[in-house]
Parts: sequence; structure tokens; C-alpha cells
Amino acid sequence: MTSPFDPIQLRELQIPNRVWMSPMCTYSAAPDGNLVGAPTDFHLSHYASRAAGGVGMVMVEATGVRPEGRISPWDLGLWTTEQQHAFERIATAISAAGAVPAIQLAHAGRKASVNKPWLGDNPVGPDQHGWQPVGPSQVAYPGLPVPHELTVAEIADIVDAFAAAAARSLAAGFKVAEIHAAHGYLLHSFLSPLSNHRTDAHGGDLTGRSRIVLEIIDAVRAVWPAHLPLLLRISTTDWITENPADGRTAWTVEDSIELARLASKHGVDLIDASSGGLVPTSIPTDRDYQTRNAHQVRTQAGVMVAAVGRISDPARAAQLIDEGHADAVFLGRPLLRDASWANNAAAALGAAPRYLEQYHYAI
Repeated sequence: MTSPFDPIQLRELQIPNRVWMSPMCTYSAAPDGNLVGAPTDFHLSHYASRAAGGVGMVMVEATGVRPEGRISPWDLGLWTTEQQHAFERIATAISAAGAVPAIQLAHAGRKASVNKPWLGDNPVGPDQHGWQPVGPSQVAYPGLPVPHELTVAEIADIVDAFAAAAARSLAAGFKVAEIHAAHGYLLHSFLSPLSNHRTDAHGGDLTGRSRIVLEIIDAVRAVWPAHLPLLLRISTTDWITENPADGRTAWTVEDSIELARLASKHGVDLIDASSGGLVPTSIPTDRDYQTRNAHQVRTQAGVMVAAVGRISDPARAAQLIDEGHADAVFLGRPLLRDASWANNAAAALGAAPRYLEQYHYAI
């Protein structure tokens, strides 16, 4: 029996358990100034407390590889030396609390330059530190501005930006990097035919639409050590079962399986399987709406997979891993509600919680 609290090996890195903190934006960085996009004391306590709570890996929220790659002006970024130094405190604190420090590198694409979600997610203009969003085509996310269509040269610059951010992540002390290709952000918008209407080498069939993702994987792998793992977060489906008015197809689980195979060949070690986000649409409401897609990718692509979504019960996490539906689980909202979810789950499942020594003697 494989337990959520058994260690897992990715390349030469051993992660102490299979319960991981999912990347979740907190919209708490400075929007301008010398420390624009840099993590603050809030981020330090936020991530360190979840590491102390027993998760095996803490994935820092979506971190923009370019200023215009942030979702909002208050998102984290990693394109300057000042940002890199600020991230060093985060990676050190996560490691000191017994977890593996990880970071998600991202570009928000056509869904960028919006307000904090609790303020409405509305577009923000230059007077609110906003900017012009970009995308594969001049196809807007509903309710947001039409993006600038990236040129081939601009695509190459973004590929380089991911590699540069990965190098800064390594220098800051992170042991795992994840490329964000989900939730309707830039890379997902290249993957889906609904948002990618290009006719050049970065559009058309799956080979063309996935080109930028594989180029970024290759560029990151060129600077990321061979002994450390690289993850890829994908949306396994756009949750659109019928063709839209223009007759285009959507991104499907079958596409995700093929992308997972390709990504594995290019050096990705685990697929972080989420879903949706490309367009506003209804999704299933059952408990397994997302984890069943993760299982399908794992079995049919023959890759390691982490499941995420509506995993709030320790018994459910144990079932997913023991029955081979996933190799690990990412938790989001449960960890916002309870920083010690992992240690409490370990105790409930009869495993050993990973208390800090400063706590263990008293507990």
C-alpha cells in the first residue's frame, strides 16, 4: 500500500511525502518600485507555515517571468536580481521547515492586467499599473481587452524569459520548477484551438500549438540541473463538449495525453493535472470532476501525475494514491483553511506527522 505520507523520488530529489501545496495567487506583492513583484513578509509567513504544517512540497504561486506576464500588478515576478534575493528568504524558510521549495513560472497572456479577485477581476489600465495583454491571436478572454498578437520574435523572447526566470529560481534555492500551461493563461491559450488562430509554425495542429510549450521546456531544461525535477501544469480539458459558433474544437483530455507524452520526452518529470480556465463555462460538480482526468493522463501517457481539485478528505487523498490514480496530490483551499492539514491528515491516517522539533516536544 502506498500512502500519501510515503516519500517520492523525482530524479535525484526525494520529497518527504506526497501531499503538496498547490500554487495559489495571493495578490500581495508591490505593483511598482524597486521591489515590484518581490515576495514580502506576508509571503514568508504564508509559505513557511504550510511547510511547518507537514506538506512535502510547497509550490510558490504563479510567478511572472516578465512584468506583463503577471495576472495582476500585485502578483509575484522573477525578472530582476532584487526579486531573486527576496525569493531566497522564501526558499530558505520552506526548506528549514522540512518541505521542498518549488516555484511555478508563468505568463498570464490574454488574462493579464486585471484587478485582485476580491475587487472584481476587472481589467486595470495604466493609471492602476496595468498594461496591454498579449496572446497567440487577437482573441479576447470574454470581458477583457483584445490582446496584442505576439510576433515570432516576441514568442522567442518569452521562451528566453522562462529560462532566465528558471535560472534565477535555482539561484534563489528552489529545488523544483513548474511551467504553468493551464487555466487559460498564455501557454494554455496557445494550446487550445479556441484561442490560437495562428497559421504559422505556432498554430494549426497540435504540433504547432504545442510548439511554444516544448520550446520553453527545452529552454528551462538547458538551465535547470539534470538531477532536479521539472513539472508542467496543464488544463486537461477546456470543458467544452460542443463546437463553438465558428466550428473550432476545444482542448481535450486526448490532447492532454499526447502533450504529456511529448513533455516527458523533453524532460518533464511530472504532470500537474488541473482543468478549465480558458473560457467561462460550466464544469461538472462531482467530486472526481478533475481527478479522473489526471488518472487518464497517468495511465494512457505513462507519466507521473499529481491530482488537484476537491481533495479535502485525508481518506480521499489516500485512496487516490493507493489505487494508482495519482502519484501525489496538490491541495489548495484546504491548506488556506488549515495550515496544518497535512500533519492532521497524517495523524488521522495512522502515519507520523512531521512536526518541527520546536513543536514536537510539546505535542
